[in-house]
Amino acid sequence: MTTATKQAPRVTGTRPLVGAALAALGVGALVVLAAAVFGGSDAATAALIGTLITAVVFVLGSFSVNLVAALLPAASLLVALLTYVLQVVVMALAFVALSDSPLLDTTVARTWLAVAVIAVTATWLVAQIWLTTHLRIPAYDLPPEGAPEGRTGGER
Repeated sequence: MTTATKQAPRVTGTRPLVGAALAALGVGALVVLAAAVFGGSDAATAALIGTLITAVVFVLGSFSVNLVAALLPAASLLVALLTYVLQVVVMALAFVALSDSPLLDTTVARTWLAVAVIAVTATWLVAQIWLTTHLRIPAYDLPPEGAPEGRTGGER
């Protein structure tokens, strides 16, 4: 027979990542709306493409690193570095593919694509940093209730 533990559940990095994704997609939607109003349908399409590419790359990369960190913490730094390289390569390949497509024929469309990518990236980074630094992660575990307090190193 086991007893229930009174310890709080372990804090994971999922909540900050979901919050960062929602914030980035919200800003991306605002950029798409602004592109539609000020640049027309071509600009809105380019802003939507930039928002989606950036959000997908960040979501997949961050959640995969978070999953590895939960399962195998010793490998998380290696996976984070490899994921970063993969994200850069995927973004570069996406932009090379887009440069040859007719979706970005005008300068206005290319400008709104860049605005969307920069806005979504900046929002993701700021939101993730802010949400992660505001997590309440305990620095140490308290002894269970009713257990005798142990001596500390300074007492004699």
